[in-house]
Amino acid sequence: MNVLVVDDSRIMRNIVKNALVHHPRFSSAECFDAGDGAEALRIIESNKIDLVLLDWNMPMMNGLELVKRLRAKSEYAKLPIVMITSESAKYSVIEAVKAGVNDYLVKPVSEKALVEKLDRLGI
Repeated sequence: MNVLVVDDSRIMRNIVKNALVHHPRFSSAECFDAGDGAEALRIIESNKIDLVLLDWNMPMMNGLELVKRLRAKSEYAKLPIVMITSESAKYSVIEAVKAGVNDYLVKPVSEKALVEKLDRLGI
């Protein structure tokens, strides 16, 4: 499994990647990371990515813009996307779901909460 973690904070990217690799089910996953949506799009277009975990607020291209671009392309229509963000307002969650995210986590996120979301998604 190839996972892409997208967040403008290197610390947050490392927290999410560590949560994944320390879990037995994801210990063999290859984790890519990007600091913004534009970089993430380049990685997705040049690698087979099975799961995207991304932040909303980032420079260059934010997470919501990335979701919209991905969902506009048929080859990424079923790519699992989980937004991990500090945007906790109900309207933000609704906007993200309408754009095409599969699930939504509010920061700070624990390893347990992340894995539970992925379990619910069948990942």
